[in-house]
Amino acid sequence: MTSVAASPESGTTAQAQSWLRGDAPWLVPLALLVLAVRGIWFGDPVADFDEQLYSFIGWRMQYGELPFVDWWDRKPFGLFAVFGVAHALFGPSALAYQLVAAGFAFLTALLTFRLARRLVDRAAATAAAAIAVLLLSAYASYSGQSEVFFVPMMLVMATLLVDPDHPHFTRRAAVAMLLGGLALQVKYTVVPQCAFFGLYALWVEYRRGRSVPALAAIAALFAAMGLLPTILVGAFYAAIGDFDAFWFANFASFFERAAAPQGRWIPSHLIGVAPVAILAAGGTYAALRMNRPEPFATWLFFAGWALATLATVLLPGTVYLYYYAAMSAPAALVALPLLDRRGPMKLGPALVLPIALLALLSLPDRRVQSLEERAAAAELARAISPHVGREENCLWIWDGPTALYRLADSCVPTRFVYPDHLNNALETGALGVDQVEEISRILASQPGAIVTADTGMTIRNPDAAALVDQALASDFEEKVTVQMHGRNITAWVRRSPSSVPATATTGTAPQQ
Repeated sequence: MTSVAASPESGTTAQAQSWLRGDAPWLVPLALLVLAVRGIWFGDPVADFDEQLYSFIGWRMQYGELPFVDWWDRKPFGLFAVFGVAHALFGPSALAYQLVAAGFAFLTALLTFRLARRLVDRAAATAAAAIAVLLLSAYASYSGQSEVFFVPMMLVMATLLVDPDHPHFTRRAAVAMLLGGLALQVKYTVVPQCAFFGLYALWVEYRRGRSVPALAAIAALFAAMGLLPTILVGAFYAAIGDFDAFWFANFASFFERAAAPQGRWIPSHLIGVAPVAILAAGGTYAALRMNRPEPFATWLFFAGWALATLATVLLPGTVYLYYYAAMSAPAALVALPLLDRRGPMKLGPALVLPIALLALLSLPDRRVQSLEERAAAAELARAISPHVGREENCLWIWDGPTALYRLADSCVPTRFVYPDHLNNALETGALGVDQVEEISRILASQPGAIVTADTGMTIRNPDAAALVDQALASDFEEKVTVQMHGRNITAWVRRSPSSVPATATTGTAPQQ
């Protein structure tokens, strides 16, 4: 009997068939969705607000300047490090961090898909992953908000813990706690999620028959792993003699900032939270009354995580709608019984809900808006650049896009580079300096240009605003006004430059 060798063609065909039967064909459209949804903002330096600050500080870290010391904010060190790495790899433009954020968004899709596969088929899992991606953008994490970076970290934690019968569960749980500690260095409000995962892991250990002393030791290990990244960052600042600056910015100032009158909820949020509410409520109803998911314990794990994530959203005294981006993946996973084709509505919800979210984003209109606003930013920068320098006659942004400092190639006259810190009445007493005194010092340095907005994003400090208005009326003239994010942004330039320009006290922009 003679044997017949398999032809190369048959081997290739088998590999292709294996690939088609796997997850890859479902992940390709998810990758394309990420690019389609997020790509319209690629290169837009003013796509959103907070990320402009993170980008600036991360970019300046390349030149030895540090958060909390050289540039002030209360976000954790790790968030600025993410932006710093992005700029080190891809340059100083907004595209750098937007590309990295897109990678994190795809990771969100991939991990949501993998977790969903524990309960549903690939079609429903793809729908859940698409919903997670779309919710990120729906809640303003379409460019570089912090939520787009910590959501996949939480998903990895969930992936490590979702199987309580794994033979290496304790080891995986310890790794998950370390990852939670890294997520804390992106945004401290993930504490409730980390607590949920930690308590869940301890419950699993208890069910396995661990003794009380053993549980105490494991709990101590989990806490140590979770706190380790923050302890290391604090130790670094202590080593360079700036621990007080680190402590105040990261912790003390958080409690000194006043809450906005709106608090955690205002009636206008009702429409804004509808997508996550519908998904969570629909998934819960389907799980309990229509299509019980199996294993049910896995769905309960997703539901518990979703509740912990809601606590993350509501933890700050003032809640903005974009915080709900943290709910993107948990809400999609809770909705799995609704998306499952085995339910009474078959694939209907899995098709309708992603399409409805995509329509809600109104991407063609958002593309036009992005192009208009990046053109407006460029116009402001062109008007400002001739009047400012890298070491003197600095630009000062009283209210407007932080990105203008880099776009206009200007020095910065204060370490409070984010305009909101000096114009927001809620920040009075929470900065470590007096807002009016700092503004007086900035104006005394004779900035070459000042940027203002006709309406504030928050409640303005009236004393600080009066000081700025007085300086504009006496020493500056309006150069150009553009529309951006629904506001009129004006660039003012000094009427007659000082014969001896003052030198900026902090930060200069290097040659790009």
